[in-house]
Amino acid sequence: MPDTRPDQYLNSEGVCNACISFDFQKKIDWKKRKSDLFKIISEKKLDKSKWNCVVPGSGGKDSTYQIIRAKELGLNPVFVTASTCDLSEVGRNNLENIKKIGFDVVEISNNSKIRAKINKIGLELLGDISWPEHVSIFTAPVKFALAYNIPLILWGENPQLEYGGPEESLNNSILDQNWMEEFGGLIGFRVSDLIENHGFKKHELEIYNYPSKEILREKSILGIFLGYYERWDSLRNFEISKNNGFKEYEQNLEGCYFNFEKIDNYQHGIHDYFKYLKFGFARATDQLSYMIRRGKIDRNKGLSLAKKLEGKYPKSYMGKPLDKILSKIGMSEKDFIQICDNFTNKKIFKTDQGGKLVKDDDGSLIKLRYDN
Repeated sequence: MPDTRPDQYLNSEGVCNACISFDFQKKIDWKKRKSDLFKIISEKKLDKSKWNCVVPGSGGKDSTYQIIRAKELGLNPVFVTASTCDLSEVGRNNLENIKKIGFDVVEISNNSKIRAKINKIGLELLGDISWPEHVSIFTAPVKFALAYNIPLILWGENPQLEYGGPEESLNNSILDQNWMEEFGGLIGFRVSDLIENHGFKKHELEIYNYPSKEILREKSILGIFLGYYERWDSLRNFEISKNNGFKEYEQNLEGCYFNFEKIDNYQHGIHDYFKYLKFGFARATDQLSYMIRRGKIDRNKGLSLAKKLEGKYPKSYMGKPLDKILSKIGMSEKDFIQICDNFTNKKIFKTDQGGKLVKDDDGSLIKLRYDN
């Protein structure tokens, strides 16, 4: 894991905060935390005759596990998803699977025209095509809980526990607006910026607005991380979800080591590629580091695989050509390449004597170092 990662910290021994956090989890009293979860459920005095818990998610392996686990905890959950920006076929099948295994599913669909405009602004301004998805998956389920007076929202993992983050974030059990704005992928951009600087009307962005703290407190709506109360395990979640009908992508997934994450949205390839341009690593490094921390592969193999899997120009994702993905947001590939170059960290990639980025025959950049 390179030191270019945002919020990365290396201690005096050169150990990053993700590994520090992994060791921290071994010291947690998970039995007590499980007891604390049951105490919260009991104190909420949840009405089992109606929906009493919202499980937000995309229909991926983690959120499929979450709703199965919610039922095991004695809850009567409803699955709430904010439609992803460019839903894949396997993504649709996995959402339908949640219904098939016995749960109610509510899909809240964004205005496609408005969302496409925000996708384009996010890519041009932030280097993030997925900004509207990042926001609405956090806001729409909360709005639904508020509308139907559902007192508990059961989120999945606290990512800081797995990938590292500020020390105070490791013991955070609550997902609220403050957490979303700091860790939810907003990159310092706000809904108010779209209104003030990009001509959007307030009513056009209602789905992206987080309900006020005051009304959530008044209605006693609480959003908690399931991953705070039990040790999160993505591989376990995948196996349990797979045993309940979840389908992985049946081919190698571009830029990834796993083929069962980030398979719901065709735009994921672009999102991960920009992470690579900015920071010199992407999803395969995250996934391989996850495996190294658990002793499932060694670091040398991880480096070799990352070099092989990451950083290729995203000609397609899950078989969908790049130009077809870009057409949904009204962007040409020529403009896309220029935006890529604008966001590329030239300290990480090879340039010529004039400072121009050097690319191979496939349009991929040449990384200077692979030992991070």
